[in-house]
Amino acid sequence: MKKILIFSLAYYPQVGGAEVALKEITDRIPDIEFHLLTLRFNAADVAEEKIGNIFVHRIGRGNSSYASKILFMPRAASAARALHRAHRFDASWAMMSYMLFPIVLLRFMDLRCPYLLTLQDGDSFERVFGRWFIFPFRPLLSYGFRHVAAVTAISMYLAAWAKRMSYRGTPQVIPNGVDLARFTYSPHRGGGRLVTASRLVEKNGIDVIIRTLTHLPDASLLICGSGPREAELKRLAEDLKVAGRMEWYGHVEHTKLSDIYKTADIFVRPSRSEGMGNSFVEAMAAGLPVIATQEGGIADFLFDEKRNLDKEPTGWAVDKDSPGQIAAAVKDIVANPDKVARITQNAAKMVREKYNWVLIARAMKRVLDNLV
Repeated sequence: MKKILIFSLAYYPQVGGAEVALKEITDRIPDIEFHLLTLRFNAADVAEEKIGNIFVHRIGRGNSSYASKILFMPRAASAARALHRAHRFDASWAMMSYMLFPIVLLRFMDLRCPYLLTLQDGDSFERVFGRWFIFPFRPLLSYGFRHVAAVTAISMYLAAWAKRMSYRGTPQVIPNGVDLARFTYSPHRGGGRLVTASRLVEKNGIDVIIRTLTHLPDASLLICGSGPREAELKRLAEDLKVAGRMEWYGHVEHTKLSDIYKTADIFVRPSRSEGMGNSFVEAMAAGLPVIATQEGGIADFLFDEKRNLDKEPTGWAVDKDSPGQIAAAVKDIVANPDKVARITQNAAKMVREKYNWVLIARAMKRVLDNLV
């Protein structure tokens, strides 16, 4: 049985799109033994356990400080070297760009095996590669891109990054998917109960949705997620006098998100940057009309009837930082149930055909098999 070592800064119980993708894909590849090195974010998290088809090895004393994330890179390389002596891995797999760092360090230690990079990054290229404290280490990232055996990306937008970073091959676009057994289609009910699901960070534009409520006196908003901007966003809601029409659910287990979608009418997430965004296609699968920007990877699946004349519409597109446009889209959705039915059915059909985890796991299995 082949053995593959995965590098991912976060993993369960820290859950985002990349973590969901890893579990959904590896659970469907039983003939490969997966090990994963990740940061120990909480002291209560055990150092080693098996989750699904992955043996998880957590590094650190149980905190998520910036220093611990930086130290994860050399510690992961050291831990990988020890694990390799015990398991003799056939290949490694970097989940997101920065996970090239420990792999490059291993190569400098003369431990070399073929490796895969999956681009799952949600921030802009400039933020990932151009910040001042990353710039001195960018040659290491470029080295990692030049020597990688294969690159997959969850969107066309991210696939272009590989060429910008000196990858010599052709990246393969393999998107994240949807658990279609959990997110099942339900017809739109016609109300103005908005929902969003995301980390509460600048790039996801939650502040824009809150400002939108000032244009929609009859609308309400459910926010699923936590993050560093939570206190600031709550202050904004109070200042705009819309807090009484908002519900803050905090971090929601991914298994429970579909139940919340069933209580809502419209999904909104006006991202300022996005690698892809699992929440969008999950909302589409559930039958929610989706309002979003077309930033980054969102443009792969969010097609607007006015902006994408060559595509069957799958949602309502708005510009970044445009609460007025979001409000207009909400009003259009509420006023036109027949159009909503047509567009949400288009979206759900697209998700079933292109974002099915079974098909995605098969595609990733072919990539992993070709590594060794």
